[in-house]
Amino acid sequence: MWWSMLKALVSIASRLLNDLNRSWFREHCPRQEVVESAPAPPRVYQRLERVLLTDEVSRTLFDEYADHRKGTRGEEETGWVLLGVREEKEAVVLATLPAGAQRDAGVAHVHFNSSGQALASRIVRQTDRRLTMLGVVHTHPGSLRHPSDGDFQGDSLWVGRLRGGEGVFGIGTADGNPSPAGTVIGQQPRAHMQCLGDLRLSWYSLKDGDRRYRPVPVGLTLGPDLARPLHFVWSIIEAYAEQLDRLCRQQARVSFDVIKGQHDPAALVVEIALAEPGATLRLAIESKEVRYYLIHGGEVRTLDTLATHVDRGVYLLLAELAGQS
Repeated sequence: MWWSMLKALVSIASRLLNDLNRSWFREHCPRQEVVESAPAPPRVYQRLERVLLTDEVSRTLFDEYADHRKGTRGEEETGWVLLGVREEKEAVVLATLPAGAQRDAGVAHVHFNSSGQALASRIVRQTDRRLTMLGVVHTHPGSLRHPSDGDFQGDSLWVGRLRGGEGVFGIGTADGNPSPAGTVIGQQPRAHMQCLGDLRLSWYSLKDGDRRYRPVPVGLTLGPDLARPLHFVWSIIEAYAEQLDRLCRQQARVSFDVIKGQHDPAALVVEIALAEPGATLRLAIESKEVRYYLIHGGEVRTLDTLATHVDRGVYLLLAELAGQS
């Protein structure tokens, strides 16, 4: 009997420690740049009745979760920020931002790379200013399919900043029964769950003032993951996030794109429209190289700078071009 009591005490202590770790390490308050979006049209938001994922968003979550578990950090938690459109009674998820390689994570916590997420949010919103933060997904290495007490302590601090004062929260676990070959993404044993193989996503909502999470039905619709191209240059986004974010705040017309790289599979392109009509300063950023170009009147001219930071390089080149003109 004493052995059973000892095991029960150890189990309770372990659960309390995990909750403490989640409460301490979880990024309780996302950066304002991630949460903010264009002003919402006047409407009365009601409690969420459904979360709707595009098929590509769902595929991103399952594919990257599976890849994560095969990697060297597979025993750690990982996660994604969800961007999309908040309707009156449902949240439509249109983009995923990964926690990133520079995340702080372990078996009981994941702390997202907030600088990378802030820049990525800015980039994704170039194409659709309606996009707003809807919530987060994170994984549990064990079989806890529900957000923990530590999750609640963190999420309840900032969920009121979301539209409607309510957020969407997904919990990923790998405790399901392996599905037959050919199973489609989104098989649902329950209304608030999605399964693929042994991977499971369980969905919940939390409204400001709630005392607990509420299971919320999940559905699929055809559509893209608007942030998917950024996943291929995520290491670049993390490495240059603060420098590029400064450029965006200091320059009025900065735009981004992802193209095929000269040395890497993909490169991040930054374009800054200059005062002279038809003139643009272009940066092509790869893992080990930053190239600068001046585009004017259909001509492309390569520029050189000794600056090691891209924002400093831009301003040195702008000063040089101003002197030449």
